[in-house]
Order: sequence, then structure tokens, then C-alpha cells
Amino acid sequence: MINSLWIAKSGMSAQQTQLDVVSHNLANVSTTGYKRASAVFQDLIYQNQRQVGASTSEQSQLPTGLHLGLGVNVVSSSRDFRQGTPQASGKDFDIAINGSGFFQIDMPDGTIAYTRDGTFNPDATGQLVNAGGHPLSGGITVPPSTVKMSVSDQGLVEFFDKTGAKLGGSNLTLATFINPGGLEPIGQNMFRESVASGNPQTGAPDSNGIGKTMQGFLESSNVNVVEELVTMIQTQRAYEMNSKAIQTSDQMLAKLNQI
Repeated sequence: MINSLWIAKSGMSAQQTQLDVVSHNLANVSTTGYKRASAVFQDLIYQNQRQVGASTSEQSQLPTGLHLGLGVNVVSSSRDFRQGTPQASGKDFDIAINGSGFFQIDMPDGTIAYTRDGTFNPDATGQLVNAGGHPLSGGITVPPSTVKMSVSDQGLVEFFDKTGAKLGGSNLTLATFINPGGLEPIGQNMFRESVASGNPQTGAPDSNGIGKTMQGFLESSNVNVVEELVTMIQTQRAYEMNSKAIQTSDQMLAKLNQI
């Protein structure tokens, strides 16, 4: 069997995965706090048919060898955690992070999830929860007579009634990771800690480079539509060329059968 058939097939499969990733990026171009993903490729094992540096005589060696590759594989999806542009929402409960930190969210199973999506609202008990109804870790509760909430750059949350009297306050705590790319995405704009991400380092906003909090803002997706469209076109062309390689290999085999 001609190896090019399998090699081109692996190329088509890899480009299909690349298109899946690009499509997911474009679908989430308006998702708050979304981080762009990209497919990471790796060449497959080689057939070593002539060893580089092998002796051709007592005094001479081969300067190059003959190594035939067997295709390509997608080994991972890399996520770009560069900050998206903060967009003003005008809502007191919306909070963005200007820095590398993550909000901590209490999950029903007792674990903590991490997110860059600062879309919060009080639930029926006054507790601040995200769009999925999961509360901020540490439990920030809005008092019943609150008409205004204030969040400082350092994460100090304060509540005031209609007379301007302070009703109470609390402090936001953010988390950072040595390797945020190792976080496991679990959907709903959230991530979970993994062995690859390392343990979270928690602290108050605006300390140790963890990032400031910005009230009345939400972080937009960091997907660049133009870049994604260029990648889509490149992916399409690569898929077509691999398909053409299969057709050419098939034609060569047909010629061989005629001999």
C-alpha cells in the first residue's frame, strides 16, 4: 500500500479537527470571558530507511539519511489566556478583572470552579451568583434594602441603602495559576483545576499581580474574527490538498495495476 494514502488521510483528519476548533472560537466570539483555542499538531513516527551518519566506507559517513514520515496528529488544544477588552455594561453587579486572576465559584459537588465571566446577580436569598446560578466562593450576600453596590479596585464590596447609609461589606478573593493553559474547561464559561494547571494561588485583587476588579464592566472574548477567518481558509486549502494527494495516489495505483 502506498503510504501517501494513510498520510493524506491523517492530514485531512487533522484539518477537520482544526476546523472544529476554529468553528468553536467563532461561535463564542460574543461569549463573556471566552479564551481562544487553537489546535496543536505533531508529526507521526518516521520510517528510518537510511540512518543519518551511517558509514559508507572506512573513511566516510552519510551526511543525511532517509526518513519517511507517516503523517500528522492533533495532540492538544492550546488556549490563549490573554485578556479580552473590558466592555462597559453599566450594571453594578457586573465585574471584570483587569489582570490574570479568576473568580472562584462554588459548585454543587463541593468543588471550586474558576471563571473570567463576571456576570453576577443576586438570587432569591440575596447571594451573588453567576449566570448558571452558582454562588461566588466565600458567599457575598446583598442586604434586602440595598439600592447600590460598590466594588473597589481591591475587591472591597460595599452595600448602601437609599439614604446612602452603609449596610455591610465583604471582600472578593481571586485566584491565579502558574499554568492557566492546563485548566480543564467544563463549559458555562468555567474551568476546573488540574494537575497540569498547578494549585491555585489566592489573594485580594490588586495584590501580587493578581489583577484589579472593575465594576460595571465585562471582559469580552479575545477571539479575533479576521484571524479566525484566515485560519479557516488555510484549513480549507490544506484539506483540499490532502484530498488531492489521495486522488493522485489512487491514480498512481491504478496505473500500477495496468502494468
